[in-house]
Amino acid sequence: MKYYLIGIKGAGMSALALILDDLGYEVVGYDDAKDHRFTEDKLKERNIEIYTGPNDALDKDTIVVFSSAITKEHPEMIKAAQLDLRIYEYHEMLGKLTRKFETISISGCHGKTTTTAMLSHIIDNIDGCNYLIGDGRGHANRENKLFVLESCEYRRHFLEYEPTYIIITNIELDHMDYFKNIDDIILAYQEFGNKAEKMVIICGDNPYTHVLDLNKPVYYYGLSDDNDIQARNVEYRNDGTSFDVFIEDEYYGHFDLPLFGKHMLLNALAAIGVCHYKRYDAKEVSKLLKGFKGAERRFKETFIGNNVIIDDYAHHPTEVAVTIKSARQKYPDKKLIAVFKAHTFSRVKDFKDEFVRSLNLADKAYVMDINYDREKPEDYPGIDAYTIINELDNGEYIEQGMSDKLMEYDNAVILFMSSKEIYLLEEEYMDKLKKKLNLDK
Repeated sequence: MKYYLIGIKGAGMSALALILDDLGYEVVGYDDAKDHRFTEDKLKERNIEIYTGPNDALDKDTIVVFSSAITKEHPEMIKAAQLDLRIYEYHEMLGKLTRKFETISISGCHGKTTTTAMLSHIIDNIDGCNYLIGDGRGHANRENKLFVLESCEYRRHFLEYEPTYIIITNIELDHMDYFKNIDDIILAYQEFGNKAEKMVIICGDNPYTHVLDLNKPVYYYGLSDDNDIQARNVEYRNDGTSFDVFIEDEYYGHFDLPLFGKHMLLNALAAIGVCHYKRYDAKEVSKLLKGFKGAERRFKETFIGNNVIIDDYAHHPTEVAVTIKSARQKYPDKKLIAVFKAHTFSRVKDFKDEFVRSLNLADKAYVMDINYDREKPEDYPGIDAYTIINELDNGEYIEQGMSDKLMEYDNAVILFMSSKEIYLLEEEYMDKLKKKLNLDK
């Protein structure tokens, strides 16, 4: 059986391709994107063919899977329909996989990728598990019983899944091109939470999670005293975060996390909560978390001379804020320079003020043109990079080819934040910095 994935270079789609390959299926794909090294290298390592133009890969025995960024008017979709092939959207195929394994679904506006990566790292080393992480990583073995799945709320896609356990890291306004308001988002999470077979583990420090009316066992985690899974004796240091965990007022264990910021502590608590209720030994969980290296494109550091270059997937104002705060925690004596590329005009339109507040946490902010794939610029007149720049305390425009603007900084942290191809500017800057410091030989 052959699978043909349209939009295969997307983070979720590439992870799905790796899973299908692990399960023994023939996998090929198509993508319009010319440059997407974030995921493409992993696919090439498996010798998965990626087409970018007309091809003869589709035949009567092919199953087609397409990403949410692909419309049914796409030429490859039209060709698949003409051949009367079985066609599934990405989340529909994941739904089929959740029915084959005991699934742990990790959802939330923020933090789900890192939480999924943490939990899969722990469980894979203890029990073995399949996983799909939104940073492009996927793995499967037919013998594994567990499937750890990053589960996105966009267009209510996660309602296609059949989870045994559910984690909800937070609920917040996002995807306003689809959801009507916060109440609509809450209703989506409520319907999702009630799909859990065994239990739901929810961040209790989030203002919206307590309004969920769930008919499943619910356990809350966080820092406040009313949580079932609670972090106490927390220390935020420049080498990481240490804390003790109490579950239902009983001491579970001590943890040293090599990550920064309250948001990372909360992600760890979610993973620890699942481990407790699966009866994993606290010392083993602690040891594995201490060795966790983080998710791809989440606070990834490169050191060049006195400068630290950080690459991060942050694309929502809350994520931008916590990434900058994490850099402050780790590098309190360095100047912080933020470089940001927004994804979607609707997000900039709806969260302009929030983006401004978040980027103002840096000493200087540079903003790139808005990336778009599922929107049309003409539908958002007057919305562009300057919608944010004009409101910043110390903001400036930047684009690929303009990395000289960053060359003035020494002993600084340069934060590149985006869910899209900001790494092209990042690599341009790093190449120039290496040449300046004679490090390119």
